[in-house]
Amino acid sequence: MTLSTLPVLSLTDDPATLARELGESFRTFGFAMVRDHGIDPALIDEAWRLTAEFFALPEDEKRAYALSGQSGARGYTPFGTEIAKGAKLHDLKEFWHVGRDLPDDHPLRESMPPNVWPTRPDHFRETFEALYAALDHTGARLLSRIAVALGLDAQWFDPAIADGNSVLRLLHYPPVPDAESCAIRAGAHEDINLITLLLGAEEAGLELLAKDGTWLDVNPPAGALVVNIGDMLQRLTNHVLPSTTHRVRNPAGARALHSRYSMPFFLHLRSDFPFHTLPGCVTAENPDRYSPKDGQAPITADDYLQERLREIGLKK
Repeated sequence: MTLSTLPVLSLTDDPATLARELGESFRTFGFAMVRDHGIDPALIDEAWRLTAEFFALPEDEKRAYALSGQSGARGYTPFGTEIAKGAKLHDLKEFWHVGRDLPDDHPLRESMPPNVWPTRPDHFRETFEALYAALDHTGARLLSRIAVALGLDAQWFDPAIADGNSVLRLLHYPPVPDAESCAIRAGAHEDINLITLLLGAEEAGLELLAKDGTWLDVNPPAGALVVNIGDMLQRLTNHVLPSTTHRVRNPAGARALHSRYSMPFFLHLRSDFPFHTLPGCVTAENPDRYSPKDGQAPITADDYLQERLREIGLKK
């Protein structure tokens, strides 16, 4: 595998083969592309249609779903709100978040607010509840192969992600006619979560930062998912699986007059999951970067999330 070749893997491959190939791709790039994931193409097409229809609504109607005090966890986040860690300019995007609904008496309910749903477009709720469930299922399948690649039992992640704080984000990057003189659509960043499953966008622009310092285009074939490692899995694996910097660059020429839509699914751990470095990822050459100090309790997934939300401007 060369640094310029991001492989396209099949989720229907022999499990042992897929585990090995995913491990190789993630260790090299922090990214992989996966086809044959089993998510209904008709459901995906409907989701694209409704995403474009929602973001075309009047600004005041969309802003009615921007909820204060939730750090963007649910509903609408207006254009120019989020900023990449360390960046000076805000990203050129607006988005909508769908999360997991839990019963009122669930012990994790406080960290996961209920969803909010727009009155239009029609069929928005049922479509995105179905897509969320499909991506949640596919993410668990991928994690089972990642577990094997790490020398763990295939079901190791199951309790860690049960009722996890995963989020489906519907993203709209509006046209940027002054693309050369303004901020970037999404500044260079790493994802916070465990793994991200991204349904490909019609408009290009996603790039990952390779180990040699060059930016590589990530252009999945039609119907394939882009999957990348997030900071939480990087931390768990003591950086054996890297959370790779990526960005969405601005379009050039006539494409600058077109919107870009994408739908990443940020697969998260349970909010109360305590971080302990996986023993198999600690060696003499790679000592534990996160060994506990002075008897401190390990940080939980929700502690980590809240810290990062403050860094990217979604939480004050």
